[in-house]
Amino acid sequence: MIALLDREPQTYQGQFGEYTITKRDRLEVIIYRGGLVMAAASFAIASNLFFAQGKAALSAITPLFAVFSIGLGVSLYFIHIYLKPLHRALQAFWLIGTVATIAIAISQHEPLALYIYDHPLTLLGTGFTFAALTGIYFKEAFCFNRLETKILTLLVPLLLLGHMLKILPIEMEQALLGAWSIGFSIFAVRKMTQAIDPDIGDKSVFAYLKEQKHLAENN
Repeated sequence: MIALLDREPQTYQGQFGEYTITKRDRLEVIIYRGGLVMAAASFAIASNLFFAQGKAALSAITPLFAVFSIGLGVSLYFIHIYLKPLHRALQAFWLIGTVATIAIAISQHEPLALYIYDHPLTLLGTGFTFAALTGIYFKEAFCFNRLETKILTLLVPLLLLGHMLKILPIEMEQALLGAWSIGFSIFAVRKMTQAIDPDIGDKSVFAYLKEQKHLAENN
């Protein structure tokens, strides 16, 4: 990891000219991926505990969700998305979901996971967190053509909407949650082994968009 950061800045030819990948760019990618691993690990543990059931197991999901949300928030801060409105929208989704979840956790005496499961309409708030995560899946599927993120982009809304509308049997919900947990873990592990520079993307696009915005504001 240190060797990756010590590499000399690399210049590439982009769509709108040359751009340079710096040590800071690479550090941001490493932090982004670390946040994903943090979120995926806590999500996998929480999923297993949810299957185990029992009040003690369900109560342990609340701090795990906090770890998941923090990891996701870190990733959304450092992710390289050059369309700023999309980047800000995903961050706003995360913030809405986080605030809604904290409000539920504070106001209810039941374990967080149990209350949300028994009251599906709470996903209208907490679900924004998972919408932000789905945005990352979509971005990765679009940029890197990853099979697991293509599946997760469809699976997550299917599970959440299916539960909210009460149209999925419990067995299917369990299967989908298990597939989500496995797919998320695979995605996070594969990200850690991917070359860093491609994850930064074409910085000349960002420079071009910034220049166009500046020109529009001054005309």
